[in-house]
Amino acid sequence: MKKITLIFLLSFAVILIHCKAFGKDPEGAHLEKIRKSTHFDETREQFVNRRPDVLEKMREGQNFFSLTFKFFFGGDKNQKPDVKLPEEKPDFAEFLKPDESIKFIWFGHSTFLVNIEGKILFFDPVFSESAAPFSFMVKRFQDAVVKLEELPAIDYIVISHDHYDHLDMQTIEFFKNTNTKFITPLGVTSHMKEWGVPEDRLMELDWWGSFDIGKVKIVCTPAQHFSGRRGMNGNKTLWSSWTVIGEKERFYFSGDSGYDVHFKDIGDKYGPFDLTFIENGQYNPMWEAVHVLPEQTAKAHLDLKGKRLVPVHWGMFNLSLHSWYEPAESLEKQAEIYKIDLLTPKFGQMVKIREPNLMERWWKKLIQKE
Repeated sequence: MKKITLIFLLSFAVILIHCKAFGKDPEGAHLEKIRKSTHFDETREQFVNRRPDVLEKMREGQNFFSLTFKFFFGGDKNQKPDVKLPEEKPDFAEFLKPDESIKFIWFGHSTFLVNIEGKILFFDPVFSESAAPFSFMVKRFQDAVVKLEELPAIDYIVISHDHYDHLDMQTIEFFKNTNTKFITPLGVTSHMKEWGVPEDRLMELDWWGSFDIGKVKIVCTPAQHFSGRRGMNGNKTLWSSWTVIGEKERFYFSGDSGYDVHFKDIGDKYGPFDLTFIENGQYNPMWEAVHVLPEQTAKAHLDLKGKRLVPVHWGMFNLSLHSWYEPAESLEKQAEIYKIDLLTPKFGQMVKIREPNLMERWWKKLIQKE
């Protein structure tokens, strides 16, 4: 029996060591290059937040095994929906038509497609069946509304950080044989190179670094989070938010982030924003340092001087203890208090931000059935 147990453990260890989805952290010349960032701590051998100790303070007094037990057995009974959530098949021909207004399509969680002045940008695309290294873990609520093969040509995929619910190996591998290019925070391209994406289609930026795509400027802006794909959260790659500035309109994507002064700093430097995509889901007071609570989502939007707010990071995966619909319900209350124009599209629904958007609060009728 002991021999069988040992063989099992050794086999599992080999699987973990060689799991392709883990990617590969930066090394060699790549590592030496990114170590020069002012956000890389030489003593800790990792990237750090503005407040370097914020992660350590968050973890003080937290019991990993207790938290794991709560996640599997102590969460809200409605952590996952009992029915398929509403969706619309997107009209990509209409989406690609020239338009002075930003158009976007949200696919659930933090995956959304944007047409800004003819440039097609895809943020944190996750189309595989789970947001984890193994398919039986963190399974999505339902299939994506379209298949990857149905998507239009993408100019750039923009990644906020290397966690599985934002950087999906299977999706990246699909795009490696296309003309799509990739923009990431420092170090994240190391994973993509490991998965076979040619280096000449990869670009990475430090905070406040920028890149022009024609007349559209993309700026890598700060966030307060962490990184790592092996469960150790080694912070060997950087995390970020993104600011996209066109000639006529601009928008912001928070990535994953706890609340800090960077929202106001970005708003002061680049606001006001016509549109903000800010995470609102998978939160808990225990990890408030790395994920905003709904009232902080609203506050961040106001700090950014945003005109319209799209909550993301909810609606497709269960990564916290709250019900699947709580983020939307809680943020709606905040939007009413602060008079925020809250856009809550269905999966696949195309939104033109200059047109009147009578957004259905579609989750409410589903709550009544539970």
